[in-house]
Amino acid sequence: MFARAIVRANAEIEAITLDTGRHFPETYDTLARTERMLGTRIRVVMPDAAGVEDLVARDGIFGFQYSVEKRKACCQARKVLPLKRALSGAEGWVTGIRREQSGTRDETPFAQFDSALNLIKVNPLADWTLERVEAYVAEHRVPVNALHAQGFPSIGCQPCTRAIRQGEPIRAGRWWWEDETHKECGLHNRPGFTR
Repeated sequence: MFARAIVRANAEIEAITLDTGRHFPETYDTLARTERMLGTRIRVVMPDAAGVEDLVARDGIFGFQYSVEKRKACCQARKVLPLKRALSGAEGWVTGIRREQSGTRDETPFAQFDSALNLIKVNPLADWTLERVEAYVAEHRVPVNALHAQGFPSIGCQPCTRAIRQGEPIRAGRWWWEDETHKECGLHNRPGFTR
């Protein structure tokens, strides 16, 4: 949402997205439509191929479903390490996480220091409600992943994401086979964050 303002201001901020190699086709379509809307490329950061090959050789193609530890290892290889590489030399990073998305995010500050990466993490939408996001998206014609209309309010890797049922929390479809308290990939709840 703030990408349009950054592009229009010609700010020296690079927009990136992580491609885990396991996204839904609709996610790639959303990326392409967003680039067309912004009139610029978004840097796509992929995991280290050798690291993913080692992970699959050790745990299997669907090893992430066998334990929380194996799922976190998959997220580490496909998300956390690529983000760390992408942020090397950066002064900070901006996210779109919001407090109401889950219990693990309900105390998300607007800014925090990430000592592991030695940079500031900014969460400008931390206090936004879903209604406010939807109003902004409609008003500014922000490209929306088609899966949202099919019951996917939180979208990650295809094998780790399902549509939610009526009354379920917004992130219930992420790693649905796990206990609710473990549902983070390691990007937003790593040790080293301070408020």
